[in-house]
Amino acid sequence: MALNIKYKIHFLLLATLVFSSCEDDLDVVPNDAMTEVDFLNNPENAIQLVNGVYNKQLDWNMYSFSWIGMTSITSDDADKGSTATDTGTDKHKMDNLTFDATDMSFNDVWNGRYEGIYRANDALFYLEKLNIESTLKNRLIGEVKFLRALYYFDLVRCFGGVPLVISKIDINDTETVNNIVFNRKSKAETYTQIENDLIDAIEKLPLKSEYLASNVGRASKGAAQALLAKAYLYQEKWQLAFDMSSNVIVSGQYDLLSNYADVWREIGENKSESIYEVQATLTKGLTGYTDVQGPRGTPDLGWGFNTPSSQLMNSYEPGDVRKNATILMVPSTLWDGFIGPSTWNNPRYNYKAYQSSIAEPWNGNKGETAKNLRILKYSDILLIHAEAALNLGNNGTALTQVNAIRNRAMLASLNSLTIQQLYNERRWEMAMEHDRWFDLVRTGQAQAAMQANGKEFIIGKHELFPIPSEQIIKSGGRLQQNPGY
Repeated sequence: MALNIKYKIHFLLLATLVFSSCEDDLDVVPNDAMTEVDFLNNPENAIQLVNGVYNKQLDWNMYSFSWIGMTSITSDDADKGSTATDTGTDKHKMDNLTFDATDMSFNDVWNGRYEGIYRANDALFYLEKLNIESTLKNRLIGEVKFLRALYYFDLVRCFGGVPLVISKIDINDTETVNNIVFNRKSKAETYTQIENDLIDAIEKLPLKSEYLASNVGRASKGAAQALLAKAYLYQEKWQLAFDMSSNVIVSGQYDLLSNYADVWREIGENKSESIYEVQATLTKGLTGYTDVQGPRGTPDLGWGFNTPSSQLMNSYEPGDVRKNATILMVPSTLWDGFIGPSTWNNPRYNYKAYQSSIAEPWNGNKGETAKNLRILKYSDILLIHAEAALNLGNNGTALTQVNAIRNRAMLASLNSLTIQQLYNERRWEMAMEHDRWFDLVRTGQAQAAMQANGKEFIIGKHELFPIPSEQIIKSGGRLQQNPGY
């Protein structure tokens, strides 16, 4: 498992005042044993700064319980799971679409992303000052801008327009805090910032194959292009999405793995289908992701949340290998030979979140595993390319990309392609990967899908999650709530 971007920060950590109540953020200030001159003339400090921006992704408030609740349990692909009496604080409300602005999941996701953004801003501030070789400096700036764009992409999909904090902030400067930190920008302005960061990152980053083995897992030119293509797709900028996804496809850096089930296993980490994934190791693992979704009961492998729904299970075409690679059925013998017994509480679990204690790196700590989290993968880019092509009237290209994905899933090629067939393929290909809710919303399918699932999606409200009440209170009412909450 490759990851050599651990960070050792030897600086004074200052708590952020505005977006997190108790989390320490990476406000970089040399300590008593290191002068500013020493700090700025040591190239290794530049790498450690950037590693700190990456490693934020491993924290609990990034991709764990709250993110899983907001992006998966809300959708028709998943149910709350666990037990009837274990609500997961607010995960039952996510499942029933009865959530409100006071629920902790929204504040968790908000805090996590802004803590990452603050780290990115601090890193960019000091990178400009550090006396290091220009090629390395540019690459590191590109990596940080990719990460900042990724964090803002999560925020804009969840909350719409958000405050754009893109420079190091003096938390004692009340006027700046009020004008920037507590000032929501529009959705369009937020996407423009994402685009600007990614366009700059594309210019500065190397191809995936140009990284040394010691740097496997860092953001590449292809990762920035892929995220930009996805940002264009969400804005229905079809030609730009088509062109940018084309750049990823023709780069020769990526390909589909022959076995779909391998994509989310250790054997598939950082392989040809991987464009960007959160890197985890046994010594610095991904917090909570596996544990929250692991089978619950006897033997205990986890909390049992985020279970695939019967609607998802019944939606697959006969023979689609993605079904058995996505849904862990109870009882069954798992891919590593582990016997999944009938004593587990739920009939189904998320197979993509399963970490094998038999056939993969394991140290007994299921709360912090060495399982990488896939963020951008090649099949997603093929589907983005296909959707953009179909909306541009280029049905032939769309059909080619979809059939490549279907053939890998052991399904016959289609002779023609409708937009609904494409949406179906995206559902099956990306199931339980935290895109389904956003896909339903952006394509206008959410109300019908939720109604079929016995839930009420309110037009004009549920397209966005609420701005966390805690953030509105901290802002003195300057942050405006989303409609309906």
